[in-house]
This record gives sequence, structure tokens and C-alpha cells, in this order.
Amino acid sequence: MVVTLCFDFGNTRKKVAVFTDGIFTEEVFPEDDHPATIKALLDKWRPARTILSSVVHHHPELETLLAAQSWFHKLSHLSKLNFSTPVGKPETIGADRLAMMSAAVHLFPGTNTLVVGLGTCITYNFINKYGAFMGGGISPGMEMRFRSLKEQTAKLPLIEKNWDFPLTGYDTKTNILSGVLFGMAREIDGFIDLYAEKYRNFNVLLTGGDTPFFARHLKNKIFADPQLIYKGLYAICEHNFQQEK
Repeated sequence: MVVTLCFDFGNTRKKVAVFTDGIFTEEVFPEDDHPATIKALLDKWRPARTILSSVVHHHPELETLLAAQSWFHKLSHLSKLNFSTPVGKPETIGADRLAMMSAAVHLFPGTNTLVVGLGTCITYNFINKYGAFMGGGISPGMEMRFRSLKEQTAKLPLIEKNWDFPLTGYDTKTNILSGVLFGMAREIDGFIDLYAEKYRNFNVLLTGGDTPFFARHLKNKIFADPQLIYKGLYAICEHNFQQEK
């Protein structure tokens, strides 16, 4: 039994995916990245391999700890990938986008694929049938939109997401929910429509923690997978492990 731990440290929270013999089995949310916290995870799972995707300033001892207790890979623009990045500055591509593209190629090789990531930002990521990541777009994510309404106005409140809301809001809270959430859904549909005008045959993947909720509000046919980034990290980990054997 081979256990792989995929560490995904984003702007909003820290997450760890557990893979056993290549199968996603569990998602863990550590309180922090202190060595004692991570050591407890390593002692519990005893992974053979680990990979770290981080877009934050993580604890300076973390990488040393992972490398000491497993075969370790840190995701970066220097990682060996199962796709090409013919963009101006590949070193500026976010780790989360690299993971999503790797999963897309792994799941749908030889096809045009648009991956929409729902995170702190919404990212639109297009990879063509030749396995080349061509770029995409970035717009504010859900929490960012909620906060901007609070911070950029005098009286609007900061609200939390709630998926039980009407199209026509009847108070301030439901007006904001309708505007932000339906607005995001229509934005995503709009991007898909624009790509459909240019590429007649392509897949659309939607990922992120709120994927199940957004998927039901989209008119376009999509493949929803909240664990897509994890699967991409696992694929990159395995690819680099095999390359170094």
C-alpha cells in the first residue's frame, strides 16, 4: 500500500489530500503548518511520497520535514509536467493552475479543455488538444466579491455565502447573494460560450470547494470535480517520482 500526501496551501486555507494506491481517500484541514502539526499527519499516514503546492509563505521548516520523512516534491515552474507551457513567463503560473492543467491532461488527453477553478479567484485555464497550456483569465472569487461590497461602500454589510436565496432579493442580504452568486454563474457561462465560439469540441471542468453548488446554476454542460486540483497534484508527484527513479 503506497500512501501519497498532497499538501495544498492556498490563500484561504491549508488542505491535505490523502491518496492510497492512487485513489483519493480523504481530505484533511490542518490548523496550521507548524512542524508539530505536520509531523502528526506524517506519523498517522506514513506516506511514501509527498508533494507541496503553496501560494503562501509557509513555515520555513516544512519542506525539510517532508523531505526527511518521504520522497518529497515541491511544485514550481521547474517541475516536470505532462503538458507544455508556451506562455511568456511560465514561472508566473500559479501552482493551483499547474495542478488543474495536469489533471485535465491526465483525465482527457488529446482534447481541448477549459478548466474553471473556484477559489480566492476564479481562474479560466485553457489547454489545447496538443497538451499546451495557452493561458486564460482571472477574476475575483466569491469571498473577494463579498468583501469588496463591504469595504468599498458605506453601509453594505459583509455577508456569508448561503445557497438558499431567490433570484429577486427581498432584503439587503438576499440582494447581495443573488447579485454575487448568480453573477458568477452567468460570468462562467459567458466564458464557456466565448470558448465554444472558437473551439467547437472541448471539455469544461469545474473545480473548487463550491463546485457542487455552482454546477446546478450553470446552463452549459460541465464535468464537476471538487478534487481536481488534488488529482493534478498527485499526477505531478507521480510523474516527477518516475522521472527521478
